[in-house]
This record gives sequence, structure tokens and C-alpha cells, in this order.
Amino acid sequence: MPPINNLLSLIRKNVPYPATSEEIFQLLRISNKQRSDFTRQFKVLISKGKLVQGRGDRFSLPEMKNFTVGRLVTNPAGFGFVIPDDIHNSTKTQKRSRDQDIHISSGNLMNAMHGDRVVVRIKRRTKAGVDGQIVQILERGNPRVVGSFQRTDLGVAYVVPFDRRLLMNIKLVVKSKFDVKPGHIVVIEITRWPSEAHQPVGRIIKVLGSLDEPGVDTSVVIHMCGIPETHSQDALNEGRRLGATVKKSDLEGRTDFRSLVTVTIDGEDARDFDDAITIEKLKDGHYRLGVHIADVAHYVKEGGALDIDAYQRGTSVYFSERAVHMFPSELSTELCSLKPNVNRLVQSCFMDLNSSGQVVRYELHDSVIRSNARMTYSEVKEILVDRNDVLRSKYKSLVPKFELMQELFELLHKKRKLRGTIDFDLPEAKVVMTQKGEVKEVVAVERNVAHRIIEEFMLLANETVAEHLDRNSIPALYRIHESPDANKVEDFKYFIKTLGHGLGVGRTLVKPKHFQQLIDRVRGTSEERPISSLMLRTMQRARYDALSLGHFGLGTKYYTHFTSPIRRYPDLVVHRMLRESRQGKLLRKRRENLTQTLPKIAQQMSEMERRATEAERQLLQWRKVRFMLDKVGDEFESYVTGVSSAGVFVELIEHYVEGLVPISSMADDYYRLIEGDQKLRGENTKKEYRLGDKVLVQVVQVNLEKKQIDFGIIEILDSIRRKTRPAKVKGRKSKTDKRRSTRPGRRERSEKRRTKRPKSNTVKARSK
Repeated sequence: MPPINNLLSLIRKNVPYPATSEEIFQLLRISNKQRSDFTRQFKVLISKGKLVQGRGDRFSLPEMKNFTVGRLVTNPAGFGFVIPDDIHNSTKTQKRSRDQDIHISSGNLMNAMHGDRVVVRIKRRTKAGVDGQIVQILERGNPRVVGSFQRTDLGVAYVVPFDRRLLMNIKLVVKSKFDVKPGHIVVIEITRWPSEAHQPVGRIIKVLGSLDEPGVDTSVVIHMCGIPETHSQDALNEGRRLGATVKKSDLEGRTDFRSLVTVTIDGEDARDFDDAITIEKLKDGHYRLGVHIADVAHYVKEGGALDIDAYQRGTSVYFSERAVHMFPSELSTELCSLKPNVNRLVQSCFMDLNSSGQVVRYELHDSVIRSNARMTYSEVKEILVDRNDVLRSKYKSLVPKFELMQELFELLHKKRKLRGTIDFDLPEAKVVMTQKGEVKEVVAVERNVAHRIIEEFMLLANETVAEHLDRNSIPALYRIHESPDANKVEDFKYFIKTLGHGLGVGRTLVKPKHFQQLIDRVRGTSEERPISSLMLRTMQRARYDALSLGHFGLGTKYYTHFTSPIRRYPDLVVHRMLRESRQGKLLRKRRENLTQTLPKIAQQMSEMERRATEAERQLLQWRKVRFMLDKVGDEFESYVTGVSSAGVFVELIEHYVEGLVPISSMADDYYRLIEGDQKLRGENTKKEYRLGDKVLVQVVQVNLEKKQIDFGIIEILDSIRRKTRPAKVKGRKSKTDKRRSTRPGRRERSEKRRTKRPKSNTVKARSK
């Protein structure tokens, strides 16, 4: 009996129409002895969506009946999109656009839930997009749900999912053994999926506590995104067996670089140091840069418990007060952490660069180093920029190395900018927490020269390794970023034209340098944020692939992730492939196997990266909402970051906090959405609010559970108040005037609110 993939090929070749299983038996000439094995493989193909069952129990390939298999992403408004599986099966001649996601209306969801893998039938294709109908649910995506425990007046218990994309409440029919009260956050396991007649049913498996308790929000996000919080016992045992020190036997066959001056440069609160730098100036004037990366692949064997755990995670996830590591601490913060003055196993990439920043020679090694110092970004910045005499004296022997790093960085950065690369360099928000777990403030993350030095060196190592892999036909994973969709580029060009700007090139000829030149022109102006924001939305999302398809944003033909295998699984795969190629282990059978497995690994890693990014984003937004709880009624300057039929999206300039001005609150006029111009326009007043406008807003409502902040635009609120103000009677003060004369001013009220934190999770501004 042929393998599954061959069976699929046979069906594709010999079954040209939807057929019953009996007809397929006959067309493929399956003997009676083969039927049981065939039936088993046949069912596997159906479960994976490779074959679709239609009317009359006839089976066909998805493409025959205009079917597609993919993952459902729902919207809180009730509709959804299916992201086709083959978005990851790109080739060098055929690339897939995210615009081919299939729109599913609420009436065509067929009881599918957010995250489910489904079969969808294409109903129609228009210029606006593709519409479809779900016909089969292959795999449920969210067997566990996090939500708020509630009871009806009749005592019926249910859970309201925190993820608003889960559109149905979940009924609890079994009495819980947990002591849980309405409002508590719980984790439930779904025991019965929704149908036409029944809503989903579940049981409580864990109580996380009240939202007001420190750390509960982090636990909610971890469980909601399905991130494994603890490592398996097998993985923990395997990690402990590795020990805490490098063994003498581990050094055999490795290049010894312990005599080189080596440093790590990381953040002040970093616990794992997985990259180190060596640098020197050669006699011929060339720079020799060494990038040394912790050799995780030496310890984590393919198929072992540590490897299985890491594959399921895909990446480490970082929150403000804790991290969920891809590997147990025995590796992540000990054996694979490049601590100073101890032997550590690494994979090294040495690059010789000329005065133009061109790599003229490179070497790749299995090696051992001994770091001389653990430096922080702020220390290196003080040495190079602030010229701190105390630090320069303390690290006297290393100062020339740092200065040489800065010299090479400036050369590389200039070269990269000339070739064309996109560098938004917009400030990122960071939440500062108190020791009690409360939100203290929201600040911008500072990126100094030390951050940029390390970033530039890591980019260079990643490019060098990627080119080595591709030119030597070594199977691996690549980090790719495809060109933006031509239609989105055209929409972007239309918008910036309304602001007096252009890209100066046709939509199909656009290069990274054209975007970067525009960023440089608007840097520091009021137009920088809206243009950069819309530019980001114009770009496709970077992902992993088994083919080297280039990186548009970086303007490079070759790119991979090599520099952080302790926190990214794709880097671990790259390290394994490099070692196998050096040791001559990439034989024909191994290559054939990798051809099958690497695309699946790429898809898994892309999904896990999105999961981690979403978790970090959700918690950051939640913390921002918590920060705003006691600021209801306060006024802030903001930028318009988006407009839609729902209203105006704004971001506070001072705190980097985002929220919505609901269209319902804009009651001084009837506002219409002008999509192409990215603006809302009042029908009567002709007043406009467009992307990039600076507006004064008031915090109207803060809802912690929904992670939502509603703002009101001050000029609209004032206009509404003027219209609703009672007429004055001559010689007498109105009640409104009397009340206003005794009420404190806005600033006084704001100060008073700051002194008292509201108890409710939803806070509204009082009507004025």
C-alpha cells in the first residue's frame, strides 16, 4: 500500500471527479487484501482535510469542488475569516497573499468557533474579496477557555469567554468542586461542542482568582492563548541530567576561542545571555567580527523530551514581570547562558569585512568560548556616548573593543541604509510595575547605540548564515518577508498623496528604499505616526519558510534566524542543519525526510510566533487599561491612529495608550466614512477626523474585562453640551449655571480622581 502522500497523488491522477469510496477502490485498482490498509489511510486524508466528503457520500480533492482547508479567525462582531493552510506552502514562483483569506458571514459559520480548523466552500469571488461557507469542522482549536464565572437569576452557571472572538457563552452543567464566586476568572474545558440545538458546555478545571489580584492578568493571557505554563516532567528530568557545567568530553572536536576577548551585551534585567561578541582590526585593515551563539543543539537532541516541549512552544514569551521560557531554567539560565568566566559551548560565525562593510570571508565553527564580561546596554551607552569616566576606567581593557564595535556598526548601518531597508524606529510602550504588581506608569522603550550595535551584528550573522545555507543547498528554515500586495501599495499611495507625499514609483516596482525615503522625509513631523502606522498595515507579516524567499523589509535576498536558539525553535533547527552539513550527515534519505517535515515545522513556528506576539500584545493592552482606571474624566492630547465605521481610534501622546472614540458618541453630526482618504466627515458641519490628526480627548469609560477604553473628542462633547444647555431666564441664573459655579474645574476633578482608585472594573465619566 502506498504512503499517504503517494495515495493522494494517485487519487489526484486517477480520480478526476467526485467519487464514492467504492468507485475510488476500483479506479485505483485496490485489491481486497489492501482494502483495510487503504481505508485507514483514506480516513486520515479525510481527517486532515486532504479529501472532502460531499453529497451522496462522494469524496473529492478540495480544489475539485472549490473547497479550501484552513484556520477560522472570528471577529467579535460575529463574522470571521478562514486563513488557508497553503498560505505556508509558497514556492519561488508562486506566492500567496493574505488578501486571499476567505470571509465567512455569521450565517455561514456552521457552529465553528474561533481557532477551529475547517473546510470552507468558496461561494463567490469579487474584487472586494472571497466569500465562503464552512461545510466541515476538522479540528477544534480551543478545548480550554478562560472566562468570567457568572450565574443567572435562576442559578444557572455559565462562563463569559475573555477572548471576545469566542462568540458564545459556555454553560456549566456539572457542579464545580472549586469554591468559585461570580466574577472570578476560571479556566474551563469544553465537554460538548456547540450544535444547532445546543450551546457549548464545559467544566471548571482551574480558578485563577479575581482580576484585582496581582499576576492574575498574566495567568489569564497565558491560559487564554494556550501557552504551556510548565514543562513536562520528562523534559525537566532530561534537563537536570545534563548537569550544570561543560564536560571535558563536550570539548572534543571543537575550535577553542577561549583566548579571545569576548563580551555579552544585554538588558539590565536579562537572565539568559545567548549571544556574545568578539571583534578585532586585522593588519590589512579589515574588521573581524565574531558572533558566538549558545550551542543549544548540542544538548537538545531531535525527538527528545526537551525538543518536543520546545517544538510545542515554538518560542519563549516575555511579559513585563516574568517570562515563559522555551526551555527549563537548567538550560535557559544556566548551561546555555553565556555567563562570564565559565566555559560555554557555542556555534560561531566569524566574518571579515572590508572598509565598505562587505563580508569578504566567513567561517562557521562548533566552538567553545569563555566570556570576559557581562555588559548591559546602558553601560555600553555610557561608555561610548556619555563618556562616563568611572565606567571607562572600570572596563579600561574593553573600551577599545566597544569603540571598534561602534565604528563597524556605523559602517554596516550606512551600508544597509544605502541598499534599502525599512527602519520605522517608532517608540514602543513599556509598562512599569510596582513591587505589589500594580501598574506604575507607561513609558517609551529606549533604544540606545548599544541596542543598535548588537542588532546590526545579529542581522549580519543571520544574513551570512542564510546565504551559506542557500548557496550550499542545505535544508533549513528561513525568515522571509514577502513584497507587499500591489493593491495595498496603491491604497497607501493614494492616502499619502492626500498628505502631499508620494513613493515616486509604480506599485509593482516598489522597493524597501522607497518606503524608507518616505519615512526619512516625514521623521519628526505630525505625519510620521499615521504614515508609519498605515505603512505597517500595508506590509505582509514576516514568517518562516523552508525556502529562501528573501526579506523585503530588510532588503536582503537571504535571511534566517540563527542568533537565538535558546528562545526560538527555528534557530535550533538552523543550528542542527549547520552541524549536520559540517559533519557530512545530510545524506539523501535525510534530505528527503527534511523536504517533508521542514514546511510543517515552518507553519508551526509561524503560528507559535503569532501566539506569543498576541499574548504579549494582549497583556500590554490590559495593563494600559488598568493604568487608565483612575483617569476617567481626564483630558489628553492624542493622535488619530485609525478610522472606521465604528468610530475614531486614538493613541495618547503622553502614555502610548490606545482606545476608541465610538461613532455613537460623535452626536454633534452624522459622520460618514471616507475609506480611501482614511477619514470621517460630518454631513452638515463638514468637520473631518482623519488618520494623523491631533485631537484633545477625554477618558469616558474604562472596562477592564473587555480591555477597552472609550474616549470622547472634547470639541464634540462641548458642542453637544452647548446644544443641550437650557435657555437662560433674564435676571436669573439657570440651575446649570448655579451647579457650574460650585463645581471644581476639570483639572481639580482630575487630581481628586487620582487620589482614589475606583472599585469597579468598569468606570464611566459622569454626564456633564
